[in-house]
Amino acid sequence: MNFEAIPKIENHLHLEGAIPLESLWELINKYGGDTSVPDFNKLEKRFIYSDFNHFIETWIWKNQFIREYDDFSFIASSVLDDLVSQNVRYAEIFVSPSSFRKNLATQRIIEAISKSINSNKAIRVRLIIDLVRNFGPENEMRTLYEMNEVKALGVIGIGIGGSEKEFPPELFIDVYEQARKFGFRTTAHAGEAAGTESIWGALRVLRVERIGHATRAIDDPELLKYLAGHHIPLELCPLSNFRTRVIDSIENHPVKSYIEMGIPVSINTDDPKMFGNSLSDEYKNLQDVFGFSDDDIAGIILNSINTLWLDESDRTDMIREFRQEMAALS
Repeated sequence: MNFEAIPKIENHLHLEGAIPLESLWELINKYGGDTSVPDFNKLEKRFIYSDFNHFIETWIWKNQFIREYDDFSFIASSVLDDLVSQNVRYAEIFVSPSSFRKNLATQRIIEAISKSINSNKAIRVRLIIDLVRNFGPENEMRTLYEMNEVKALGVIGIGIGGSEKEFPPELFIDVYEQARKFGFRTTAHAGEAAGTESIWGALRVLRVERIGHATRAIDDPELLKYLAGHHIPLELCPLSNFRTRVIDSIENHPVKSYIEMGIPVSINTDDPKMFGNSLSDEYKNLQDVFGFSDDDIAGIILNSINTLWLDESDRTDMIREFRQEMAALS
């Protein structure tokens, strides 16, 4: 199978983690450079991590070079062009505007990103606001209200990232309740850097529709039954989990077990330019490591369309289009 050519979708992709390195290098030089990356060849080595906390530290380091509204338009254009080059047709992209609130208005960040989305007709994009647990519920409630003001610019849902262990889901009950009142769809990073209790909390307390990562769900048979029985989609990011050392080997990722149990999944890249992966790499990995056939992978892609936050008619149309294109390619 030509993994580059087949049509694809993403529904767990962070804008700030998908900046092509060439574009990030432009931003670094725009703001005077950085001694830790004296030349472009050193930049890629900056994205090798000893553990998950090291990854978070690097995420924060990278974000310091996004300082103006024009920077958001610039990175959005770069990311979308990169996705189009991979034949990604639709993406639900996480954005973390509250991480930049010190200097920028969150509504204007979305406006800047929206300009780039509207100018690229080769891909359809919707935005998910990635709230940050570490900023606390009061601050992220404010973010939620601000995002509701610009909902018409393609903001369809909320998620939450950050430290699962230090900031459990119970702190954000009111935020998620208000999000539903505003009409937002809901997801949460859970079971990535914490155990199954984090996933149960996201399901029972935050009442999310999807779960991001859910790597540790494999540890709890009752949780697996619940996910399968209630058809809770999992936004899986296998190579991300390996690169951040959440799992010790790619062979130990539970993706195959989840699929065999009938749990709805999508395969995603998370922060691809920080991990050096692409969707093509993810699907090739499924084939090489887990033995999925070409037909299996085509089925995974088609089934993942049903996890998107689209109207049923849009999902049906997309499945038909993807199926026709896959048939032509084969």
